[in-house]
Amino acid sequence: MYWNEDTNEEAEYKVPEDIIDVNFRIKCAQLKLDHIDALSQAMCDKLPWLVTDPYSGIFSIHGAESGNGWIRPQNPDDLIYPSRRTLFTLRISNQRLATTEALQGDHIEVDGVTLEFGKSSVRPLSRLTTLFCRYVDLGPVEDEDAFLQQALKELQLLSIRPKKMMCGKITQLILNGQPAVTRSLMIDGIDVAQSVLLQQRGIGLGRLLGCGLFLPHKGIDAISEAQEK
Repeated sequence: MYWNEDTNEEAEYKVPEDIIDVNFRIKCAQLKLDHIDALSQAMCDKLPWLVTDPYSGIFSIHGAESGNGWIRPQNPDDLIYPSRRTLFTLRISNQRLATTEALQGDHIEVDGVTLEFGKSSVRPLSRLTTLFCRYVDLGPVEDEDAFLQQALKELQLLSIRPKKMMCGKITQLILNGQPAVTRSLMIDGIDVAQSVLLQQRGIGLGRLLGCGLFLPHKGIDAISEAQEK
């Protein structure tokens, strides 16, 4: 007798815990919309190992797009006002967890504004296979097609071959004191292991400047349908 039962490899795949996200509640009166350069410098001064750990990433503080009549501004020098629900996220190697959690109750100065770290929580990388990155810096690219082709090349270097990719909003940021043009990017049609790998490795430049760091998101099909309405 020969018996071959299909196994669901994705269901069996266990997300490794060597790279994790640490979320902090924060208290901060205000921040410039384009604050990532100053935030990155302050964090690297506070935790110098961020510079040498290749898997470390610093997310920009985003907050809500709108609420109670407030609409997120567009001018880089405009101010945003983090709420009590706003989180600050670091992507780190698990071995750095203790020193990262020690930030609770501490503070940094970002563009002359005090940012206080509250309670932290640990979040493993996601099993979801639709990922979104708000800022991808692939260097100078001419247009959307060139951007997607360059992104695909970087993904293929990681042996990741998505079925769908969609780039979106263009954002100019000050990164390392210089202007840089970034685009948002959504990736779909990969398996769980590839999703975790992409969250771990990212693509493009500037992991410590909020760029190339992917988070789970709803599917591309839902976004496309919304845009068509």
